[in-house]
Amino acid sequence: MIKLSKLSKEAIHAIIEDSLAFASGKRLRSKEPIFVANLFFENSTRTVVSFEMAERKLGLEVVPFSVQGSSLNKGESLRDTVKTLESLGLDLLVIRHPDDNYFHDLQDLDLSIVNAGDGTGHHPSQGLLDLVTIKQEFGSFEGLTVGIVGDVKHSRVANSDADALRRLGAKVHFSGPEDWFDQGAMMNGTYRNFDHLIPEVDVLILLRIQHERHSSKHPMASQEYLTKYGLTRSRMEMMKSGAIIMHPGPVNRGVEIESDLVECDKSRIFKQIENGVYTRMAILKHELEGRGFEFVPWE
Repeated sequence: MIKLSKLSKEAIHAIIEDSLAFASGKRLRSKEPIFVANLFFENSTRTVVSFEMAERKLGLEVVPFSVQGSSLNKGESLRDTVKTLESLGLDLLVIRHPDDNYFHDLQDLDLSIVNAGDGTGHHPSQGLLDLVTIKQEFGSFEGLTVGIVGDVKHSRVANSDADALRRLGAKVHFSGPEDWFDQGAMMNGTYRNFDHLIPEVDVLILLRIQHERHSSKHPMASQEYLTKYGLTRSRMEMMKSGAIIMHPGPVNRGVEIESDLVECDKSRIFKQIENGVYTRMAILKHELEGRGFEFVPWE
């Protein structure tokens, strides 16, 4: 699975339903040995650990792989590394890479690639776990108003979430620093003033400032960003009574959100992390079943 936009609405709904079933205690394992590896070229806690948890919960054989200790550091190309792992018998790779669309050179190989994030391009598993969290809360996406706020231009999460939510019937708006807003086709130009937007949203998705993707750090200090574009208590009190707060993490407390709001009643930030395991189980099941592998109940 490379992009959410490549999945049909029916496939998205099927993955959501599988995720909810796993969250409710359904247990499946692979019928035969399936070998997988996780190749992470960027730092990660939530994504890499939740993928490995998902793999082990499905009974998959997880082959350790260290990017730092691999032949990539001797000049081997990503394609040749992946081709080597395919030749060694791996069935699926989970890859995070700093380059947008790194997967273009990998699509004719005889193993599955699950995209765990490509540069500022796409983050399909985060998009799906966000959908699962929203589905748990509201039961449907039709007619919901979703605000995505922060470093939109550099966020692969914003791309994946916006595309999927719109396709499923939600209205998506963006806010944050205007020079961090991408006017491209994915965003559709729906920029809003944050204080005007916040009373309307059912779901508020806050984004981390992607300092590593800026040519230079934003001149605003943390407190100034929080005052202008972050979720303060006064802004939280403007939200609808049933509205929820989300964040893909890692959270910069006191920057995108006041620290004591991270675990407030409206926050679903840690619920997103929990759902990440179940959603990635469903993604792996979907991808591997598409290649003819079978899953059976644990005995």
